Amino acid sequence: MSDDNLTPQPLNNGNNWERGVLEKLAMNSLNEQRKSRNWGILFKSLGFLCLFIALFALIGLFKSGEKALTGKHTAVVELNGIIAPGSAASAEKVIEGLQHAFKNKEAQGVILHINSPGGSPVQSGYINDEIHRLKKKYPDKPLYAVVQDMCASGGYYVAVAADKIYVDKASLVGSIGVRMDGFGLTGAMEKLGVERRLITAGENKGFLDMFTALDPKQKAYAEKMVGEIHQQFIDVVKTGRGARLKETPDMFSGLIWTGEKSVQLGLADAMGSADYVAREIIKAEDMIDYTPQDNIADRLARRFGAAGAESVLRGMGLEGSGQGGIKLR
Repeated sequence: MSDDNLTPQPLNNGNNWERGVLEKLAMNSLNEQRKSRNWGILFKSLGFLCLFIALFALIGLFKSGEKALTGKHTAVVELNGIIAPGSAASAEKVIEGLQHAFKNKEAQGVILHINSPGGSPVQSGYINDEIHRLKKKYPDKPLYAVVQDMCASGGYYVAVAADKIYVDKASLVGSIGVRMDGFGLTGAMEKLGVERRLITAGENKGFLDMFTALDPKQKAYAEKMVGEIHQQFIDVVKTGRGARLKETPDMFSGLIWTGEKSVQLGLADAMGSADYVAREIIKAEDMIDYTPQDNIADRLARRFGAAGAESVLRGMGLEGSGQGGIKLR
C-alpha cells in the first residue's frame, strides 16, 4: 500500500460552501431570535407602564371618592407658589378644588391656605371672581383665607374675596401694586458691535423691545396700562375689605407689612393658623385637602404639551423675544 493513501486530504470546495451556508443560516436564526426577544421585552415593558398608569389613575379616583364618604369636616384648598397658568397655583387648579369643597355638604367651611408671592393678575382675578360666585351659590358655607409665610400682590388679590383673612404675626401681607419688568441691552450691544435688525408691520409691534432704545411714547403707554391694572387691584381690595380697611397714604404703594401690622391696618382680620380656624371658627377639627393632585398621565401631557408649544415658538422665532409680562408681585 502506498504512503500517499495515508496522508489526510483537505475538504473539497463543495464542503466549505455548505458549511458557510449553514453558519449563515444559524447566525440569521440567532439574530431573529434576539430581535424577537427584544421586541417582546419592549412590549412587556409598555404593558407594565400602561398598567401602572391605570393603577395610579384608579388610586386618584378612589382618593376623590373619599371626600364624599367622610363625615363633617373642614375643606382645605392650597394656593402655594406663583399664580400662573400651568402652575400648582393656577386658577384652573384652585377653582377646581374650591368647587368640590363648596359642593360637598359634609364640608362645614372652606380654608384657602395661601403661601404665594403673587403672579398673573388675570389668574388672580379668575379665582377672586369664582370665590364670589361660590359664596352667592352657597351662602351658608364660609370661606376663610389663612396666610402662611406670604400673601403678597396676586395672593392678596385672591385673599380679599374671603369672608375673613387670618395671618401669623410674622406673615408678609400686602404689596398692592403692579409691575412690568424687562431689560435694556442697547448699551451692551454698542460695546459689542452688535446691530439690531427688527422688521415690524405696525409702528408699536416692537413694543418695549429690550434690544431697541426706549421710546418715551411707548413708556408712557405702558405706565398708563399698568396704572389701570393697579386701579383694578385697588378697587378689588376696597370691595373685599370694605369698612375694615384703615386706609393710609402708602397702603396701595406696593409696600408689604407683617401679619401683625396688617391686622392693625385692616388688611387682615386676626391671628390664626389653619388648625385654629378649623377647630375654633368652623368648628370642624378634621381637615380634608381638596387641592387637585396631578396623576402621572397629567404630568406627562403637560410636560410634552409645554415642550411642543416651546418648539412652535422657537420655530416662529418668538421664544424669549419679549419683555417680562405684567405681574402682581
